Amino acid sequence: MTLLDGKLTSKKLRARFAEQVRSYEETYGKKPGLAVILVGEDPASQTYVKNKELACLEVGFYSEVHRLPESTTQEELLELIAKLNADDKIHGILVQLPVPRHIDEVTVIEAIDPKKDVDAFGYASVGRIMVGNPDFLPCTPAGVMALLDEYDIPVEGKNAVVIGRSNIVGKPQAMLLLHKNATVTVCHSKTQNLADITREADILVVAIGRAKFVTQDMVKDGAVVIDVGMNRDENGRLCGDVDFDAVKEKASFITPVPGGCGPMTITMLLQNTLTAAKNAAK
Repeated sequence: MTLLDGKLTSKKLRARFAEQVRSYEETYGKKPGLAVILVGEDPASQTYVKNKELACLEVGFYSEVHRLPESTTQEELLELIAKLNADDKIHGILVQLPVPRHIDEVTVIEAIDPKKDVDAFGYASVGRIMVGNPDFLPCTPAGVMALLDEYDIPVEGKNAVVIGRSNIVGKPQAMLLLHKNATVTVCHSKTQNLADITREADILVVAIGRAKFVTQDMVKDGAVVIDVGMNRDENGRLCGDVDFDAVKEKASFITPVPGGCGPMTITMLLQNTLTAAKNAAK
């Protein structure tokens, strides 16, 4: 069993991005810029936003974080997005989800200029991903693909199973694997005989949001297991959607939690912002 080390891979990629940022700044006289908007006081969201802010500093981006109170109206949020859309210092805009219940998530995402949609959640971005001609790739699925590349894990011709069908991970993950010529099956809470399907997977990506859901008997010998989940176990410890200690005995490669997909997600956000800045310069 080999660990797919997201921390180490992220470190390599960010060093590469930092060099590209220096070159961009020398050429265009400014840094790539990312604006992050956080509405409310959700502790997990605050942690994510802080980590994104630190990552921007690490590679030399210009960074803005707009922390808005829970009481912010949808109109006020849309006004801020419009202002950032028009700001040439800002190449990427990210609204940290979830937003408070009185704000419509789709309306907010669709208000972001597609050229600055570095989360790749907007309809225009999703459509380009579907046809295989994306400007930006959704960050977590892109991080999974980058890990597979880093460890020279072949995808073409392999049976890939994705557990989870969210718009953020499951569906785009399936599309990215399909574009790499895997044969892809998407499973979810209504799938019958799930274990029979997962035992056929050469590559198993799990993004279902249930602690230690995938057990050893659900995994094929030698499978590559990618755990996108982030949960707390019965003892309050961080864990994924895969029973890591048991499954690692059968997997050829497996991601740890934490330290697997998490660091890669933020790193792919940096890559998307750098791409947006280069596209704007063109």
